[in-house]
Amino acid sequence: MNTLESSSLRSYAQRAEAELRENILPFWMRHAMDRERGGFHGEISNDLVVDRDASRGALLCSRILWTYSAAYRLYHDPSYLETARWAYHDLLDRFWDERYGGLFWEIAADGTPLRTRKQIYGQAFGIYGLSEYYRATGDAAALHRAIALYHLIQEYSYDPQHKGYLEAYTREWQLEEDLRLSDVDMNEAKSMNTHLHITEAFTNLMRAWNDEGLRAAQSELLGVMIERIVDPQTHHTILFFDEQWRRQSDHVSYGHDIEASWLLVEAAEVLGDEALLARTQVLAIEMARATLAEGFDPDGGLIYESGPDGFLDAGREWWPQAEAVVGLINAYQLSGEGGYLEAAFRSWDFIEAHLVDREHGEWFRAVSRDGQVSLDEPKVSFWKCPYHNARACMETRERLRSFL
Repeated sequence: MNTLESSSLRSYAQRAEAELRENILPFWMRHAMDRERGGFHGEISNDLVVDRDASRGALLCSRILWTYSAAYRLYHDPSYLETARWAYHDLLDRFWDERYGGLFWEIAADGTPLRTRKQIYGQAFGIYGLSEYYRATGDAAALHRAIALYHLIQEYSYDPQHKGYLEAYTREWQLEEDLRLSDVDMNEAKSMNTHLHITEAFTNLMRAWNDEGLRAAQSELLGVMIERIVDPQTHHTILFFDEQWRRQSDHVSYGHDIEASWLLVEAAEVLGDEALLARTQVLAIEMARATLAEGFDPDGGLIYESGPDGFLDAGREWWPQAEAVVGLINAYQLSGEGGYLEAAFRSWDFIEAHLVDREHGEWFRAVSRDGQVSLDEPKVSFWKCPYHNARACMETRERLRSFL
C-alpha cells in the first residue's frame, strides 16, 4: 500500500469517526431525549421543532438502544451508556407486553399502547438492541429479554412447512389479516425486509448466546436468504412472497440489496460455517456489482427503487447511502477490486456534500436526484433513526483502520 492510499484510508476513517462523535451521537442526546416524560420524542422537524403529541414506535427505541450500546462498547463514553440505559428502560417499561410477551408496535406520546400488534420486524430489532445492550453492559436481564423475543419468533412466526417467517400477529399472537410493515408495503405473508433483519438480529444474539437451537435457526435462515430471497439471475433481493415463496413483486430496492450483501457475510462469519461463508462472500460481490452498475449516479448517490420500466423513486434517502458505504467497502475487502473502494469513497463524499445537515445537525432524510433536500421531512420520526448512519460510521472506521 502506497503513502497516498494509506492517507486516503486514514482520512476517510477519521471523517467517519468525526461524523459519528461530533454530529450524529450528540444530536440524539441533545434533542431526542424527552427529559420530562421519559423516552424519546416521537417526531422532531428538520428545523428542530418537537411534536409533543407524536406517537412513538418500538422500532425507534430499539434502534437508539443498539446505537448507543454499540457506541459505548466502542468508546466507553459514560454519556453513551446513559443514553443506552435510557432507551433500555423506555423499551421495557413502555413497549414490552407483560401479559402476552413481545413488543408493542406503537404507543401514544403519553405511553398508552396504540398499536399492540406484534410485527416480527419489530421483535427482531428488539433482539438486536437488547443483545447489544447486554454486550455493552453485561446486564443479564437484557439478554434474557432478547432470548424471550427469539423464542416468541420461533414459536409463532416460524413456518415449519415452507421455512422462513410470517410477518405480523395480533397482541395475542394470532396471525394478522393486514401483514404490512407500512402503508407502502404489500400485504404478503413473507418479505425480504423482515427476513433480512431477523438474520441481523440472530447474528447479534449469537455473539451473546451460543445456543444450538439459535445456530440451527440461523443456518436455515441463511439458506432461505441465499436460495429464496436473492434472485440468482439479477443478484437483487426479491421483496415480497406468498407463504409458499412464490414471488409477488418485481421492484428492486438498491439500499436493501447493498445492506443485505454485507449483513449476510457477517451472519455467516459469526455462525462459523465455512461453506455458508464462501457462498455469502461470492453473493456479496455479485450483489455489490449489480447495485453499483445499476443504482448509482455519477455523483455517488444511490437511487432508492426501480422497476421493470426504470426508476420508480430516484430520490437518494439517507439510509441507502449509509449502507452503500459499508457494502462497497465489504465488496473491496472480499474481492480486492479497487473500484469498490473508490465507489465507497464517492458515496461518503456524497453524504457529506448533500445529506449532512451543517445547521441543525444529523442527516437530512433525502435529497432528490436534482439536488433538492427534503426539508419538510422530519429529522426524527417513526422511521428516521440513528442506526443506519451511526453504524455506517462505526463500520467504516473499523474496516478502513483494519487496512492500515
